Amino acid sequence: MNDLKALRTFLLATEKRSFAQVAREMDTTPASVTRTIAALEDQVGAQLFVRTTRQVSLTTDGAVFAARIAPAIRALDEARADLRNARKADEGRLRINAPMSLGQRVLPQILCGFRDLYPRIDVEIALNDQLLDMVEENYDLAIRISGPPSDKFTIWRKICEIRRLLVAAPGSPWVAARHPNDLPADACLGYSGESRRESWVLANGGVSVTLSAGRAVSANNGEVLAHLAADGAGVALLPVFIVAEQLRTGRLVPILPDWQPPQLWLTLFYPPYQKLPPRIATFSDFFERQIPALVSAIE
Repeated sequence: MNDLKALRTFLLATEKRSFAQVAREMDTTPASVTRTIAALEDQVGAQLFVRTTRQVSLTTDGAVFAARIAPAIRALDEARADLRNARKADEGRLRINAPMSLGQRVLPQILCGFRDLYPRIDVEIALNDQLLDMVEENYDLAIRISGPPSDKFTIWRKICEIRRLLVAAPGSPWVAARHPNDLPADACLGYSGESRRESWVLANGGVSVTLSAGRAVSANNGEVLAHLAADGAGVALLPVFIVAEQLRTGRLVPILPDWQPPQLWLTLFYPPYQKLPPRIATFSDFFERQIPALVSAIE
């Protein structure tokens, strides 16, 4: 840190052109500033200032040296400021990754309310339904709708359960189904982040049936599947908040209501922090308070 102090003293001297003024601003003596600059010159092996009784001025070497180190010192100051802000509960930057459908339908209301309360926290949102490496992609938090996390090393926080329904267009032949086995495999629209088949586990009392979905049609977005089902392309198994509007307007209807899929979790995932930074904890607490009511209102 002594080297850093010397560099800061040097840069201030290039601006003030007076060791005495530098001394006043740094709350030290002109002699101390002179010694610091002299030691720096010895260290770099070049004269940095031409000194007169009235002022100091940069040498050519001094000007080149100042131009090289000034951006680095500024970057260091900015990094330190960012780190200090990151430790504050109401200030800093927050990078969030969220599912496409939830991000479009629910997240705007939450973010507006959050920004009203915490205007000094800047928020950056990226929407996609894919799994991601939070550390590599530099996210502070990821919102996901999935089954219970199975990786015991993952840091996560369950917020609430997300209800799902089997739905189809009202005029489609699958509305008359009485048992999951009445649904042809080609009619089951699969959700898959990698366009692979999806397994539907449906339970009725103590009996469960597993169907393979996505053999004929699969997509990596719930909105697309909802529209396909509403247009008569097949049966979809989706969160209620995605299909709520089509259910209200009659474009979709629930089918096989006695056969229930496992409920999904709405979960917050974090990088491997030893302790959540305050701004991330602040958003997490706010999100947990707001999201259940918003999801219920949509449903």
